[in-house]
Amino acid sequence: MDWNDLRSTPHRRWNPLLREWVLVSPHRTQRPWLGKVDKPAPVTTLEYDPECYLCPGNARAEAVRNPAYTETFVFDNDFPAMLPDVAASELEESGLIAARVERGICRVVCFSPRHDLTIPVMKQEEVRKVVEVWAKQHRELGDIPWVKHVQIFENRGILMGASNPHPHCQIWANEQVPNIPVRESAAMSKFLAAKGKCLLCEYLRLEIEDGERVVCENDGFVALVPYWAVWPFETMILSRRHLGSFTDLNETEEEGLADILRRLTIRYDNLFETAFPYSMGFHQEATDGEKHPEFHFHAHYLPPLLRSATVQKYMVGYELLAGPQRDITAEGAAARLRNLSERHYWDG
Repeated sequence: MDWNDLRSTPHRRWNPLLREWVLVSPHRTQRPWLGKVDKPAPVTTLEYDPECYLCPGNARAEAVRNPAYTETFVFDNDFPAMLPDVAASELEESGLIAARVERGICRVVCFSPRHDLTIPVMKQEEVRKVVEVWAKQHRELGDIPWVKHVQIFENRGILMGASNPHPHCQIWANEQVPNIPVRESAAMSKFLAAKGKCLLCEYLRLEIEDGERVVCENDGFVALVPYWAVWPFETMILSRRHLGSFTDLNETEEEGLADILRRLTIRYDNLFETAFPYSMGFHQEATDGEKHPEFHFHAHYLPPLLRSATVQKYMVGYELLAGPQRDITAEGAAARLRNLSERHYWDG
């Protein structure tokens, strides 16, 4: 069977980062949809919201008040998922019941003082400032001796659990490296040991040669739909140069990352002409003081919208009990994203 026949037939694709198979069912895109339909979240047009706890000058929890900030603003989360000053402790029973106290630091990054601006509608220099803050925060948190991993992530939209529409993301610094980065690092280490090459450098080379799954690119970065994508319009951003983390970016690459973030997220908004929801996060090498030549800096975008701005993809049934599955092929998703304008639909 040749490639054209294969990709129109149910088949499995290998995800080398997580070392798992993804079931692809392209024929299912023709089935009628009678499931749950979600209304898209309204797009806010307020530059300042007096009720928003992230807007400049407004009160947050415990009577803390934001400063009248005029650019990207960082603060320690008022309701953190982890705490930095807890004592070490663990529990273990028969190798079956186990727990360990986990220290951590949780911060919030407000991209802009404007309540109505998100990455795709911010100016290039404003997004560049966000990238600079991410790099500074990664360096600052990663230099703390007990911090072994820094996770920068954004949940955009109420469909992804964002409780506030003000443009922001979170940074969690963990005492231990979390599950997904551990799996990715192990896969990259195994590939490096076997091939003597970086897994994602080699994968990016193949994608650039093929070109079919590339969405957009610049001199420093490539945005593409990974061959093994699970979410409907899932993408990855990969650095062309082998980098381990934000700390390794030079000024030109910081500018390039800001550029690729804007161009990709503009396409997302244009796809269904809505403030496109997604979870996004950067994966970087551990900050454990060890060298990690295997790890390649990259970002994942995981958006839930499936067929329109009203039909959402849920991970249920087979995916929860057996393994990942998708209907829209990576090639089809990439073509739709690639062919969209880089002019935001707000601008007509």
